[in-house]
Amino acid sequence: MRPSERNAVSVSGRGDTPIIFLHGYGCDSGMWRSVIPAFHDDFKTITYDLTGSGRSRTADYDPVRYASLTAHADDLIAILEDQGLGDVIAVGHSISAMTIGLAATRRPDLIARLVMVCPSPSYIDDGTYKGGFTQEDLLDLINVLESNYLGWARQMAPQIMGVPARPDLGVELTDSFCRTDPDIARHFAKVTFLQDHRAEVKKLSHPTLIIQCRDDIIVPPEVGEWMVENMHDARLTVLDATGHCPHMSAPALTSDAILRFVRSPVCA
Repeated sequence: MRPSERNAVSVSGRGDTPIIFLHGYGCDSGMWRSVIPAFHDDFKTITYDLTGSGRSRTADYDPVRYASLTAHADDLIAILEDQGLGDVIAVGHSISAMTIGLAATRRPDLIARLVMVCPSPSYIDDGTYKGGFTQEDLLDLINVLESNYLGWARQMAPQIMGVPARPDLGVELTDSFCRTDPDIARHFAKVTFLQDHRAEVKKLSHPTLIIQCRDDIIVPPEVGEWMVENMHDARLTVLDATGHCPHMSAPALTSDAILRFVRSPVCA
């Protein structure tokens, strides 16, 4: 099976410049639907479901292979090669921000620049680094996920969305979490929350835009500041938005930030 079939790749847009969007934990490619139209006229837009998510072939989710983000980076590379793409703008939400970074490091010929939406190279506090959680916090989180994933999803999804004035968005994220195979979700949670990619982030030389919200229950503002200070070519945009999913709750602000970045002379 071709990678594009395995991961339910969708291609649209009338432009020549390719831009690919990767979703985060517990989500699927449909979460980008309010952002994609802003790129339709000038870009070739590509979305897909991570292996184990959405309409992907979940039977291909091997816990041993997907015990690190390297496998997801390999999937991205395989999809770009399968589509015959190069010099791609890669946009990754949450944990997928690290995936596009790993792929760019491995294959700089395929990826030209990066957009990281609410990224975190490590969620664990470590000395002066403020990831937002202690290791004990995250181990407790994993224990809850393993014992009652659906209960956790229903409780936490609205808080992660972080837009109480739009309860429909909290419901959508809850439904997405609950559609995910619980075994895959529990496994991917460990990959998401317990790994440390700070060393890899420091190696990135691609022009990178980091997008954060002014209030995010998952990623504190110090993370974006750390990334800008430790990456070779990164800039930070803080949206006047709340929550961890601005591509859903503030799509116009998110699209505008990305468009300004990719059209700036620095990225030419």
